[in-house]
Amino acid sequence: MFVGCTPAFASAGFQSLRSTLFPYGTRRASRGNSRKEESGGYMSSGTGQPQLQFKILGPLSVTAQGRPVSIGGSRQRTILAMLLLRPGNVVSVDVLVEAVWNGRPPATARTQVAICIAALRKRFKVEGCDDEVILTAHPGYVLALDHHYLDATDFDRLVADAQEAVRQQRPVDAATLYEEALDLWQGPALAGVAGTQVEDEIQRLEELRLATYDSFVEVQLELGHHRDIIPGLVSVVRDHPLRERSRHALMLAQYRVGRRAEAMETFREGWEESVEGLGLEPGPELQELHTAILQDDPGLITPATTAPRPATTERRMPMELPADVPDFVGRVPQLAALGGLVGNDEAAHTPLSVGLITGPAGAGKSGLAIHWAHRVAERFPDGLLFADLGPQQEHQEPPTADAVLGRFLSSLGVPATEIPAATAERVALYRSVLAGRRVLIVLDNVQTFNQIHALIPGGSRCCVLVTSRGELEQLLIRHGAVRIGVDALPVHEAVSLLGRVIGEARVDAARSEAVQLVELCDRLPLTIRVAAARLAAKPHWPIGYLVSRLTPEHSRLDELSVAGAQIRSVFSLGYRTLSPDAALLYRRLGLLEAPDFAAWVGAALLDRDLAGTEKLIDQLLTAQLLAAAGFDGTGEPRYRFRTLSRLYAKELGHRHESVQDRRAALSRAFEGWRTLAEHARRAEHDALDPLCRTAPQRGPADAALYSRLVRYPADWLRAERQALISVIDQAARHGMNQISNELAALMLDRPVDCVARARSPQAPAA
Repeated sequence: MFVGCTPAFASAGFQSLRSTLFPYGTRRASRGNSRKEESGGYMSSGTGQPQLQFKILGPLSVTAQGRPVSIGGSRQRTILAMLLLRPGNVVSVDVLVEAVWNGRPPATARTQVAICIAALRKRFKVEGCDDEVILTAHPGYVLALDHHYLDATDFDRLVADAQEAVRQQRPVDAATLYEEALDLWQGPALAGVAGTQVEDEIQRLEELRLATYDSFVEVQLELGHHRDIIPGLVSVVRDHPLRERSRHALMLAQYRVGRRAEAMETFREGWEESVEGLGLEPGPELQELHTAILQDDPGLITPATTAPRPATTERRMPMELPADVPDFVGRVPQLAALGGLVGNDEAAHTPLSVGLITGPAGAGKSGLAIHWAHRVAERFPDGLLFADLGPQQEHQEPPTADAVLGRFLSSLGVPATEIPAATAERVALYRSVLAGRRVLIVLDNVQTFNQIHALIPGGSRCCVLVTSRGELEQLLIRHGAVRIGVDALPVHEAVSLLGRVIGEARVDAARSEAVQLVELCDRLPLTIRVAAARLAAKPHWPIGYLVSRLTPEHSRLDELSVAGAQIRSVFSLGYRTLSPDAALLYRRLGLLEAPDFAAWVGAALLDRDLAGTEKLIDQLLTAQLLAAAGFDGTGEPRYRFRTLSRLYAKELGHRHESVQDRRAALSRAFEGWRTLAEHARRAEHDALDPLCRTAPQRGPADAALYSRLVRYPADWLRAERQALISVIDQAARHGMNQISNELAALMLDRPVDCVARARSPQAPAA
């Protein structure tokens, strides 16, 4: 069907859409008439005009010398349609019977077909047609078009000529021929004719029309007529959402006229339609175009779309910053540190200013960078460059430095034809163009130093601001970057952010609940904004009601994943960077409820050595999935989860780990706490005998740990107090009552017979 419409497609509606697709229809129609005479679409009979004109590219119609010929009855229309669909070929009586009665013919079906054929012949003779139009040919009939016109035949000929013009690299002629072919369509093919076989042919014709339209669009793209074809493509894509060739062309046209966001939205809609409708991701060509658009690949801009420029680079002032963050609050120390990057902008021989904003997911790194960049934009008269170097979707590779270089060069005025293909040459040209210019370059969501090494300019007048979850040590070492850390907001700033979104009066009326809410959001700007958006959208909700929905840990991530804000995705980006062993450690640490812990706990959970576990913990710190919590009194470093990261780790643990593996890991960790607590109590009372001075058979097998414990037992017990309390409770809930009871006794400072335990080791609770 034409653009997804039913056979009852209204003529006026079609003409309206047709004028959108082809705004010069009248001029093309006159050109098309002359084309019919040249192309041999019909043969005249001495008059220069065909005796009969048949049209099936729209409602079935017949005219004689410009007069409409009435075809009576649905059976006659179906039979004529079947003959017109195969002009010059024999259509058997059996096929005609099937087309008319759809598998349920009466006993007189063949006779009725003969009657319909006789009626059609008579009607054509009445209209002055001297020739026999419908010939009898065993085992049926054939429609002879020797002196008559059929629009479908003309359509086929025009398309063939257009394809030949494309092969001969005559795009202007090809576009004209395709337009003339498409202009023959007056609506859905054979509108008003019923029958299963006819409907199958209608679908074939519609696919042919769409394929021709796609070919026409490709020629128009080559000619640079991007803006003209967008309205028609929007209609086709809307009515045929799974047609990737049309969607590909629409995305490319939108991108080339500067509507990049619309091109991305077109891809997103296609992705959803494909996944939901077919259970498949879009094809590779569509995904490759999406990636190229994300990276602003210069190859997407053709010479036809680029206005002629002089051979030398045109000086342009790019202004690429995204919109400033609404309701920005706090971060005063960080803004002050960033201000130092431009403090001596007029000084001579100063080194390049580079800033690195680092912090966990959701802490507002990008927001801080963009907000500060807007504040100092006037200090950079030669422009503001911006690139998001993070993956735009899960399981997608981030933009390459080469692609970003190409886009930056284009933004700085380098013609696409003069952008080198080799990366090294692009880097050299990029640094040359920026030499002497004062440009602020914001590189957001950087994954690794290698991503941005080529994007650091050589001159000293520019300023580079990088945001990353990682520490990017090479950026600090090689470019002296100023490191600016961000983490959770202070409570008063977190509550202030909530108030700016939902209204101060609403917060003042329930301040204690507001404090609870921001704490449940880890006081991270991203999650606070998500929660605030929910309250703003539901003004009848008290703040306390949302608090009650966020309080259960098992549903908190779901409650904070609404309105397109998938909180899990901000953690998954970091999780996917981990090695398999580090990912396993992350999942198992998430099973614990202790507020903080030492590295030996991770070793116990994995049942591995401490040195290897510490390297895995470093990966978790680098990915900002775990945070350092200082050192305890024994000199041991301690670590902690942010609550939402722990909930994500716990969720992954339950998804990927068996019940037996989870229980065994917890049992090893709990037994480690019990053994160390007993050792600390013995040391505290100077009751350690030789059997207790080395690592016991159970518990962490690290002699240095026990040595520190003997020297500072009270400090160790003080540092582990909250962890031990949580372990007592968690072990009891998991049915590990013996460990829970013994830890409780040790917390109450009740002596335990160390020698007896050392000689008679007890297996961990099942």
